[in-house]
Order: sequence, then structure tokens, then C-alpha cells
Amino acid sequence: MGSKDYDSSRKPSYQHAATRSKIKILLLLVLTNALSIFLFSGSGSAFGVKFWRYAPSVHVWDSEKLMLELNTTRARLSDSQSQLSALRNQLSTANSLLETLIADTKRFDQDSNNKQTGMWAREPSEELKLAMGPHKLPLGFTPNLGSDELFPTLGQACHKFQDELEKYLDYPVGGVCFSDDIFAQRLMLKGCEPLPRRRCKPPTPAGYVEPHPYPESLWSIPADTSITWDPYTCKNYACLVDRGNHPGSYDCKDCFNLFGREKDRWMRETSELDYSIDGVLALKSKGTIRIGLDIGGGSGTFAARMSERNITIVTTSMNFDGPFNSFIASRGLISMHLSVAHRLPFFDNTLDIVHSMHVLSNWIPDVMLEFTLYDIYRVLRPGGLFWLDHFFCIGTQLNSTYVPIFERIGFKQIRWNAGRKLDRGVEMNEWYLSALLEKPIS
Repeated sequence: MGSKDYDSSRKPSYQHAATRSKIKILLLLVLTNALSIFLFSGSGSAFGVKFWRYAPSVHVWDSEKLMLELNTTRARLSDSQSQLSALRNQLSTANSLLETLIADTKRFDQDSNNKQTGMWAREPSEELKLAMGPHKLPLGFTPNLGSDELFPTLGQACHKFQDELEKYLDYPVGGVCFSDDIFAQRLMLKGCEPLPRRRCKPPTPAGYVEPHPYPESLWSIPADTSITWDPYTCKNYACLVDRGNHPGSYDCKDCFNLFGREKDRWMRETSELDYSIDGVLALKSKGTIRIGLDIGGGSGTFAARMSERNITIVTTSMNFDGPFNSFIASRGLISMHLSVAHRLPFFDNTLDIVHSMHVLSNWIPDVMLEFTLYDIYRVLRPGGLFWLDHFFCIGTQLNSTYVPIFERIGFKQIRWNAGRKLDRGVEMNEWYLSALLEKPIS
């Protein structure tokens, strides 16, 4: 009985416990599923906690919307990469500009002592720096210059010949210049004109004597002691006068023999190419031809003949193995040591006549010749005369090249004569042109 009573009393208790465990497991499963649904559905606001603010909202059931968001993010990322690439390019450009600016600043600093240093192959010598300036004006800015500093004149081609220019400027300051006349002239002919001024004195000829009085000086050979002969092959005037009687090629070979061909130049018309001074002057009212220029005037005979007629002529000449400028001055005439490429040092509309014989010819480049002819037009006054004397060229050049140049400039033709140059044979087709041209009055 006891055992029966014991078994029956324990069986209900065991069953109830098992039932409660099953219920708990079921409730836990229901709560877990409910909680999962609660979290993923974003419905947690019932408890006052908005979990989606702290975690991404994942809609597992909306794949299209998810792909759209991914594509949008990818597009934004691509845009960001493009902007970053553009910024990198801008930064690279800025760096290049900065490097260029730094390099320019360095060059500017190197040139601070001389504003023209950058045009030279290397740092100029101290004397060259002083010669080319600039120099501050003692009284400061002046409206006449529009500046507070002054630049000495210097030919632009000088920068191409720095070694020679510095040699030209290598001398004892305040002392005697070296005998380098020919060296200096070669610089001028290369385009280094005007040359810079120098702080030295030319050598004085030993035993110097005064020139012959005017007008005797016009047709007198000066004393040998009037110049220094170092630069020249001949060492006295007798040698120069006699040079025309000997073989060899020289510029204006017989110009120093004043009692040879020079004595008869421009005195009469021996051919249609040879105009006489009196014939030219007769074309203008008496006394209206008063001042003028002879370009490349040799030993100055044209100016001497005009001086006899009370007309002042400035003569330009180069010293080609002979003291042409000194000889001109010894005759009581005005000489200027200028190359044919130099701008004429006269103001506009001021000269009554300009003459040139042989120097203006086809050896000059066409463009430079045109500039020269326009410069002659510039300095002539209205009604002034340009006497082109024995312009040399090849026959094919005359009409194709030179006639159009003269027509462009606008001179009025008073006389125009072309003739063959036959001393080297007719087959050479060499020609001379002599012309008398007038600058129009209006």
C-alpha cells in the first residue's frame, strides 16, 4: 500500500514540471521571433529607443531600393575621384608656375645691379656696366625723359659681341686709349653702333702742326704729323696719294690725290650718268640749297665743291685702311664717322640736299636699303633733293627690285638715267643708275 501511495503522489508533480518547461521554451521562442521582427521592422519606438539611428536600415525584402542606394553611392564616389583628379592637376600647374616664378626671381636678383645683364652672355665687366648704365638723375624724375634715370646709347647688336666690346673698354681710366681705331670700326660695322663712350684719351700725334687756313685747306694735303698712322698700311700722305698708281684693291683708291680725278668731279656733265653740281643747283631757286649731307663721301671732295658755293655739307665716311675722317676735317669740312646702317642724326624735314655716290648699291640687303631711303626722305625738307649718284646693280635687279622700292617711298623724279657699266665686259650685265629725286612739298 505504501508503495502504491508513493508512486501516485509523485507522477503529477513530474508532469507539471515538464509542461512548464515546454511552455517556457515556447514563450522564449515566441519572444525571440517577436524581438527579431521588432528590430528589423524598425518599430522600436514603442519603447522610446530608435535603434535605426544607430544602425543601418536594412530592408531585406527591398533589393531594388538597396541597389539604387549602392549605385548612388558609387556615382558620388566617382564624382569625388574626378574632383580629386582635377585638384591634383591644378596643384601640378600651380607648382610649375611657382617653380617658374622662383627661377625668374633668381634671375632678377642676379641682374639687380644692372638691368641689362640678362642680355649678355655673362656678367659684364665693371667698365661696361658703367658705360651702359643706367645712371640715376641727380635731380630725380624729369618729365622730359619720363624717368629718373638715364641710359647711355648703345647699339643693340653690341650684346652679340661681348668679348670684343669688353676689349674695346679695357683701358687705363683717365689714361691714353689703345690704338684700336680699326678694331672699333669693325664693331660698328657689325651693328654695334653707337659704341659706348670711353673714359680714356686718344693718342696725340707727335709733332702736331695746325692745319692750313680756309679756303686754302680745301685743296691742300695736310702734314703727316696731323694724325697717328698706327692703324693704316700707309704711314704718310705721300703713300696714300700714290696708291692709285699701284695695283691692289682699296676703298676709294685715288681719293687722296686732290689733283687727279678728284679735281674734276661734279664740275661738268661728261655723260648722262654724271650730273654737275651747278646743273643740279640750277634746278632750285638761288640760295635755297644751303645745308645737306653726303653719305659715304670718301675724302670730302663733294663737300669741298659745295663749300665753294657757300653750301654746308656734312660728310659721313668710314676709315677703310686710310684716315678718311681726319683728311676731311683737315680740309675744313665736317666729317661724321657713321656706317650706312646708322640712323641719320638729323631732325625731320631739315636738310636741303642729300647726296650719295657708290655707297648705296646692291651690296646692301633690300630691306636695309629701303629703311635707309625712308630715312633720307625723313631728313629732307619738303622740296629737298636726293641726288643718287652711280647706284650699282645687276640689270635684272633694276626693274624687279629697286624701281618698286623708290615708287613705294614716293619721291618725285626730276632726272632718272640708267647706263651700262662696261669695264668688266657686257656679259656681266652690270648697270649704274643716277637719279635726281625730290621730296614732294605736299
